[in-house]
Amino acid sequence: MLTSLIAVIFSLITTVAAPLAASAETPLRVVTTTGMITDTVREIAGDRVSLTGLMGAGVDPHLFKATRSDIAHLSSADIVFYNGLLLEGKLIDALGRMKSAGKAVHPLGEQIERSALRELDGFPGQFDPHIWMDPQAWEKIVPVIAQALAATDPTGASSYHSTAIQYQEKLRELDRYALRVLSSVPPESRVLITAHDAFGYFGRRYGYTVRGIQGLSTESEAGVNDIERLVDEIVSRSIKAVFVESTVPSRSITALIEGAQARGHSVTIGGQLFSDAMGANGTYEGTYLGMIDHNVTTIARSLGGNAPADGMSGKLAGAH
Repeated sequence: MLTSLIAVIFSLITTVAAPLAASAETPLRVVTTTGMITDTVREIAGDRVSLTGLMGAGVDPHLFKATRSDIAHLSSADIVFYNGLLLEGKLIDALGRMKSAGKAVHPLGEQIERSALRELDGFPGQFDPHIWMDPQAWEKIVPVIAQALAATDPTGASSYHSTAIQYQEKLRELDRYALRVLSSVPPESRVLITAHDAFGYFGRRYGYTVRGIQGLSTESEAGVNDIERLVDEIVSRSIKAVFVESTVPSRSITALIEGAQARGHSVTIGGQLFSDAMGANGTYEGTYLGMIDHNVTTIARSLGGNAPADGMSGKLAGAH
């Protein structure tokens, strides 16, 4: 039934006129997928647009399935921004049909230079979609968003480009903070073990060994061999803390802890990290800056580094 509805909606898209530029009476209708993209667009566009984010706190983009309401939002949008690089796997076909129908659909990860991306070992031309884990890489999507908004709403072009520059400076400040506190962790302790492999960009940027029990997508299942392999590493390297994720069940991390304990090594949960979704709406952790600030601060403090309990600018809730 839903498949039929999608087909009807997309057949209608091909017959509608191109979207009008935004104005006070008819603001640009923008639809985004992940919370990280939604927040970034909000920072750049402000109240010039009517913004709808499809994925809220705790929603896993790897597993996300669009509802009828989501499809309706997409079909009525003037611009759609999504991560791409196969992150939103169950939406790819629908988004592709929209783009073929002439709608302004932007896969942000696929519109930045390849040098900013992390190519997957053994898979030439395939890239890790978790770009937001490195603020320096995430900064690359900011001018892409600003340019796309300006192309559809030329009267707002100067505003979009100005706010984009301001937001890029905030991202650089965040990156400087992350470099400082993460480098305070003893080198031998710079090992990040999480539920799934979402932190590759983080590891590349900040010099950490990253291990995920599951693969890049949470659709993959962790096997006994995966658990045993990581238990071996935890014990041999005397790793003291592992981390759970807000969008992934903690059972695999629990299995790691129990496996290490069975071999006489005590390891604790260092904290919960935001991986594929941000914190609750209306909170600092529910922004991109707050999400990364939380992760960086939690990791640094749990692995023996020095970081203020309330984070980069004193806004973190629930100091660790």
